[in-house]
Amino acid sequence: MSYVASIHIYPVKSLDGIAVSQATILASGALEGDRSFAICDAAGELVNTKRNSGVRFLHLSFDMKKRIAGLKIQDTEQEFFFHVDRERPGVECWLSNYFGFPVKLIENLLTGFPDDTTAPGPSIISTETIAEVASWFPRVCVNEMRQRLRANIEIGDVPAFWEDQLFSQSNEIVRFKIGTVIFEAINPRQPCILSTPNYGAKAGDLNFKNLLTAKQKEIMPELVKKGHLNYFSRLIVNTRIAPQSAEKILHIGDEVQIITVSKSLFNTIPD
Repeated sequence: MSYVASIHIYPVKSLDGIAVSQATILASGALEGDRSFAICDAAGELVNTKRNSGVRFLHLSFDMKKRIAGLKIQDTEQEFFFHVDRERPGVECWLSNYFGFPVKLIENLLTGFPDDTTAPGPSIISTETIAEVASWFPRVCVNEMRQRLRANIEIGDVPAFWEDQLFSQSNEIVRFKIGTVIFEAINPRQPCILSTPNYGAKAGDLNFKNLLTAKQKEIMPELVKKGHLNYFSRLIVNTRIAPQSAEKILHIGDEVQIITVSKSLFNTIPD
């Protein structure tokens, strides 16, 4: 039986995630607390790994209940703690000093800051996919690859690349169910390129994409022939969830079922 093997929330966009046993769905379809904070510069542009390499060496711990963030620079010992509400100016000052230019820590409790605003639901990948891709890189362990890919929900008891079946013809939508919640798979997402302790970002980004493309073509030649699945340098599935699922809770252990392939019923998905 396929099931939810793990759930990860990423409180601050582009920074480290935390493992949780359950997660509540917001009206937007996002998971409560996921990417609810983001760092932005004076022009309002998000500070992320694509725009600033310093993000790669900044590590975060986060207490969701106490709303305390711990910030630490890679390869240093000291960790600095801030209450993200009462000490917002302090954390912004620390981050500004780190990046070398003024930044703000902004928050959106309704939708968070998803990469794809049309598909703000939790991102999906199978645990075996993470393990398989990690095996292609001799110095990268499974947990390091997990940190690199940064998906919200991992599916267990399924083979590697199980998530590829969530895509059918370009004009069709695969609907699947986790627990009592109906999802629509929207598109495959390109992995966020993050450094890991054993695989440097500057040297590894291009090799990562090229090797991922080559391996997927080798392992899944039939997908190449289909033509409509042109995403061989991509992993992870973006999703959306209807508003009526707001306040429902996803749990580790929830069963996962693919239920239909059809035209999108996003506006009429039942409870």
